[in-house]
Amino acid sequence: MSTAVTPPSAETEDRRLIELGLAVIRAETAALEDLAGRIDGNFAQACRYLLGCTGRIVVIGMGKSGHIGSKIAATLASTGSPAFFVHPGEASHGDLGMITPQDVVLALSNSGETEEILTILPLIKRQGVPLITLTGNPASTLARNAEVNLHVGVAQEACPLGLAPTSSTTAALAMGDALAVALLEARGFTAEDFARSHPGGRLGRRLLLLIGDIMHTGDSLPMVPEQALLSDALLVMTRQGLGMTVVVNEAREVLGVFTDGDLRRALDRGVDVHATDIGAVMTRNCATVSPDTLAAEALHLMETKKINALPVVDGGGRLVGAFNMHDLLRAGVV
Repeated sequence: MSTAVTPPSAETEDRRLIELGLAVIRAETAALEDLAGRIDGNFAQACRYLLGCTGRIVVIGMGKSGHIGSKIAATLASTGSPAFFVHPGEASHGDLGMITPQDVVLALSNSGETEEILTILPLIKRQGVPLITLTGNPASTLARNAEVNLHVGVAQEACPLGLAPTSSTTAALAMGDALAVALLEARGFTAEDFARSHPGGRLGRRLLLLIGDIMHTGDSLPMVPEQALLSDALLVMTRQGLGMTVVVNEAREVLGVFTDGDLRRALDRGVDVHATDIGAVMTRNCATVSPDTLAAEALHLMETKKINALPVVDGGGRLVGAFNMHDLLRAGVV
């Protein structure tokens, strides 16, 4: 008589899956901790070669190393170090002509014995192009023929079979990121430089958009003279919908602002809105920005001062525009 086998419960299966996932994270974390000890003189020398490159950084790799290499090339290119990826198999059939004597080659191979890369190695050496390698074996053919080899080997793969590239590809990717960021800092690459490489997305809007591009002007600008009654200022605030009005003198110089918050405080004091001049209840010495202020800078100012709207002034302190947090939100800056 056979005994029925009770299948594991869903809760037991979930715990097993979670433990398997954690084991991978722990294995890859250990690999990265080992990698940190290899950021040494070789790393600095590799950076010097890459900084001295007057052409392009040509990244090559096969299989999973190729996928990592493609990502590294993209990261380098977007952080101020012109780079592109070349498939080593295609390089043997014409693409090697893309490599010039002004370039530097960055080759990835965990074994350091990848046949497709070794095939084109003599041609790379013949051109006199500096070769930097990321390998898991410092004694490999590829490592021994490099000007600089960066050791990215791991004690074990996160794959329980020890076969699928996991910890090794994580280590190679991290070393590539380390190179890219070190070069970024050394070149003085700025957030604005980064945004110029990414103008079409939210990042570009955050870093390149100017307040002059989104501010309200003309008839939509909330503005009253200092002698205006509070009740008149409230009508302007309601009509323009920015949650504030700017108070100006005859020369249109900004004297202060009156906001929704100022209104609440005035009502708490029992101020008569029909008999009080706006100048008596406005906030003086208010923050302002210029039209050429980056929207990201304006957002930081508003968050720091905990305000929702700002006047925009020219070089003489005269009012030329206004905007609020909703304008930044619509522009994709927030």
